Amino acid sequence: MQAKVTELVERIRSDEKIRAAFQKNPVQALETLLGVDLPDEQLQAVLRGVQGKLNLDGLGEKLSGLLGKK
Repeated sequence: MQAKVTELVERIRSDEKIRAAFQKNPVQALETLLGVDLPDEQLQAVLRGVQGKLNLDGLGEKLSGLLGKK
């Protein structure tokens, strides 16, 4: 799972369209990037991993505000 999270973060950082979609609706963007409809608990685990890595760039903080979480 760690490798998949790293891959997703790299794709989000490198592609403006993906980054915009992720900022607008992170869950839907992840499902699109993964190409599968994961159960909520698995998707939330991936989302937390991606947000954790993105926090290094400050993008994760913006996403937390969008999701209504701290």
